[in-house]
Amino acid sequence: MAKEWILNQANMRWGLTKKNKVGPVSEEIRKNSPKSLRDWAEYYYKNVYTKEHLEELGRRLYIKITEVCQAEIESISEEDCINFITNLVISRTYDGYQSEIQTIYGQLQQALGVKVEPAPDEWDRGYNVDFFIKINEKYIGLQIKPAGYAYITQIINELEFQKKTHEKFTAKYGGHVFYIISVKEGKKKVIYNPEVIEEIRREIERLVNE
Repeated sequence: MAKEWILNQANMRWGLTKKNKVGPVSEEIRKNSPKSLRDWAEYYYKNVYTKEHLEELGRRLYIKITEVCQAEIESISEEDCINFITNLVISRTYDGYQSEIQTIYGQLQQALGVKVEPAPDEWDRGYNVDFFIKINEKYIGLQIKPAGYAYITQIINELEFQKKTHEKFTAKYGGHVFYIISVKEGKKKVIYNPEVIEEIRREIERLVNE
């Protein structure tokens, strides 16, 4: 298993079995419709690349592993390994957390102080709900619509068409569905209709007190 992992990682790194190296194999095997492994091998060597070509790719892979990878491994120090683990667990985790906060649902979660979770696929299809907030045994639905400022009017019109599915969600799960419009300001996403945060907060309080 360890040997196969090394071979696979090195092969992916240098792309020795990409289409430009071994041909469009998925297309070729369908074209051939072989009845056996032997049929496919004979077809490939005759119509795509020779066996010698694949053997040469294998030799190149061997050189990469035994020369390039070996030299890289020997250059790694204990300090490199310590720094890698520390950076992965501390720095990159924090960076990922900050990126999550910068998303619309992350902003909502931070502003409301409650967990905002992705909705099941069936809720997306049936109720036009992207995320939800669970309060006791009831649910508040959230639909996030990303768009530029030029499309705000169009988005508001879409809300009217989706009103019935949102009403069905409320009837079944108890909470209302809120429509959140996301726009970009530079590289950052912002909520175009921030008043919705207070509306959601009031809905949370209503469900908590029921």
